[in-house]
Amino acid sequence: MAKLGPGVVVTGLTLGALAVVSLLAFQANGAQDRAGGPKPGVSATSAGPSPSASGTAAAAAPSASATPTMPALPTTSGTGLRVVYSVGTHHVWLVDPKKTPQVQAAFAVTPGSVDPTVGSYTVYNRRPTTTGTDGKQIEHVVLFTQQNGIVFGFSAAQDGATPTADPAAKTGGIRQSRQDGQLLWDFAPNGTKVVVIA
Repeated sequence: MAKLGPGVVVTGLTLGALAVVSLLAFQANGAQDRAGGPKPGVSATSAGPSPSASGTAAAAAPSASATPTMPALPTTSGTGLRVVYSVGTHHVWLVDPKKTPQVQAAFAVTPGSVDPTVGSYTVYNRRPTTTGTDGKQIEHVVLFTQQNGIVFGFSAAQDGATPTADPAAKTGGIRQSRQDGQLLWDFAPNGTKVVVIA
């Protein structure tokens, strides 16, 4: 039987390790595709001027587009289980006081051309999919108030875009990334409190 030199053994081990790493990377990519997440290196909100950013240092379930610059939950955000939306900073916080940390997720959104009045509201309707006022196909629609004929709610464009709203069109649609839209949809069934702050 011929003896194998140390170079042949090392080469064989290296090739084996590379094969295992490649297989694991392939499987991980496939799992992400099945989960509906973005491809590695692609931001779900890269098409919009207001990229979604989720998570704070205290967030337990940040979305894929987490950023360390997310503002802390304002002290004026109310109490209880709630969705908090700041019309001043265009951020959303999902708050559950029964969990630790209380802020379950936080992310930036792109507002409509009209802001809802500061106050406390309740989710009154949800739609898995529909067409937005801008003609785009949207999903995870969570509606919380109507004011002066304008419907206000959160949604995500199915193409992942979060463009700035046309100021000529009166729209209350608050857009978020698809991942953040899924988080809010799962968090806020009908009856959930929505607190709009300055």
